[in-house]
Amino acid sequence: MADLGDAKAALHHYLQATREDLIWKLDGLSEREARLPRTATGNNLLGVIKHCLNVEAGYFGPTFGREFPTPEELVPMQAFEEDPQADWYAREDETKDGLIDLYRRVGVFADQTIEQLPLDAPGQVSWWRPGGQAVTLQRIIVHVTCDLARHAGHADLMREQHDGSIGWQRENTNIPHDYDWPAYVTKLTKLADRFG
Repeated sequence: MADLGDAKAALHHYLQATREDLIWKLDGLSEREARLPRTATGNNLLGVIKHCLNVEAGYFGPTFGREFPTPEELVPMQAFEEDPQADWYAREDETKDGLIDLYRRVGVFADQTIEQLPLDAPGQVSWWRPGGQAVTLQRIIVHVTCDLARHAGHADLMREQHDGSIGWQRENTNIPHDYDWPAYVTKLTKLADRFG
């Protein structure tokens, strides 16, 4: 367990935990189930993973003068000119297991950046607008953790819609066990209907 009294260790811990929570949401899903669009804008669980691994590779790589060892596995910046959603779905030649493996390797790469640099280490985010590109490692850890946490919430909802699997983390779902969910939904529906 990280020393959560140390600012850097605490930030790193929450980033790593959120990364693992995202990967966990794919447990037990087939290729089709992982890829299947769950929203009107095409959000899908495997696409969330692909997006997040590219986010981490970018922010903890080029931002601090590092390059992921196999950049050809990542979505190149020029791909977004042709398809702005290029990092939000798995191509036919990509697999669920392959993208999970890639995300784990990107995680190791990101963790190395965090471990090697102090929180005040300067960086440059080239894709941010001019005048706002200068950052510190601390800001990037917070920024990426917030981004991943938002997508973990998307993944929570998509997985619950798929098969009813719920929970915050594998070890701690943070959800009451043996709760009468249908009765709870009925209660909330009746309450909402009072305002209709």
